[in-house]
Amino acid sequence: MRALTWHGKHDIRCETVPDPVIQDPRDAIIKVTACAICGSDLHIYDGMIPRMQSGDVVGHETMGEVMEVGSGISNLKVGDRVVVPFTISCGECFFCRNGFYSGCERTNPDHETAEQLWGHSPAGLFGYSHILGGYPGGQAEYLRVPYADVGPIKIENGLLDEQVLFLSDIFPTGFMAADFCGLKGRETVAIWGCGPVGQFAIRSAFLLGAERVIAIDTVPERLALAREAGAETIDFKTDDVYQRIQAMTHGRGADACIDAVGTEASPTASADSMLDAAKAATFLGTDRPHVLREAIQCCRNFGVVSIVGVYGGYLDKIPMGSAINRGLTFRMAQTPVQRYLPELLARIEKGEIDPSFVITHRAGLEDGPALYKTFRDKQDGCIKVVLKP
Repeated sequence: MRALTWHGKHDIRCETVPDPVIQDPRDAIIKVTACAICGSDLHIYDGMIPRMQSGDVVGHETMGEVMEVGSGISNLKVGDRVVVPFTISCGECFFCRNGFYSGCERTNPDHETAEQLWGHSPAGLFGYSHILGGYPGGQAEYLRVPYADVGPIKIENGLLDEQVLFLSDIFPTGFMAADFCGLKGRETVAIWGCGPVGQFAIRSAFLLGAERVIAIDTVPERLALAREAGAETIDFKTDDVYQRIQAMTHGRGADACIDAVGTEASPTASADSMLDAAKAATFLGTDRPHVLREAIQCCRNFGVVSIVGVYGGYLDKIPMGSAINRGLTFRMAQTPVQRYLPELLARIEKGEIDPSFVITHRAGLEDGPALYKTFRDKQDGCIKVVLKP
């Protein structure tokens, strides 16, 4: 089959790899009908994610048609249309039973390496390095889905692929970001990053009762899309974000702040972001947490900081003095996608949101390597890429 594979920093290729096969009774094989390039895939593209191996198949936003099921699968049959969560979860361990599917204890075969870095291992993920299981990803013609009786959700209502594909990751992630804010109605939510996850966080915050959303970015197309959803916007290259938010909230700060950027904040945003970039380039630091610092400073006393941007290692100079003295609450996670799927599919079916709004580029797998660069460089108005194998 054809698939997108990683061969080093800025080196994604479309090449022929072996077809996946059933390896366990709880496996399924799907023919991929749509997949997407995620913002977190760009961390792989930029060489920020450890333990990638040359030839690894990438991608974790995938849906398609069931072609084969293992003997232990009774809830899926050949021909079913399914969306596949990026988190691989057993459904039986302590964390899965409690709805924390992305903390699954059983699905990361390389859990010992993850434990050395993070203390405990999260669930395995599709296409996201051998520190998280080394599972081949879904930017391919076919995908093996382990624990297929737990993860995939069937699409039985005639919705188009593009309306439901993002249930695999970015819609649940953006929704979780807003859900973590504990909204009760009439709040002001500030969101850093107007990429795909940020766009879903904006719309989810409004769905959950926020009165105002302040969206921070610098890419004109992203800011325009945020305004279409009703957000007020700040361009971090032309405005002092802290001062603007102070003025917009009469000095109180935002009720909740969402970091939808993560480890690769723009190195030109401020002096501290330039220092972060220098540290990362000289191996004196692992992440660039400028956005997290700014979100803490902009959050009101006893507010919430919700973190869904990906961080991988150790963060420098986080203003914990500000956080503890002002009573901030931090909530963060890799998204337990399965927990949110039924509610979010229902919202799509009711017409509350059409997730396809975020798509700007559609192409085949062969165009994938070039579109990684287009997406990373924010060229050609690129906000979200969907590939049709």
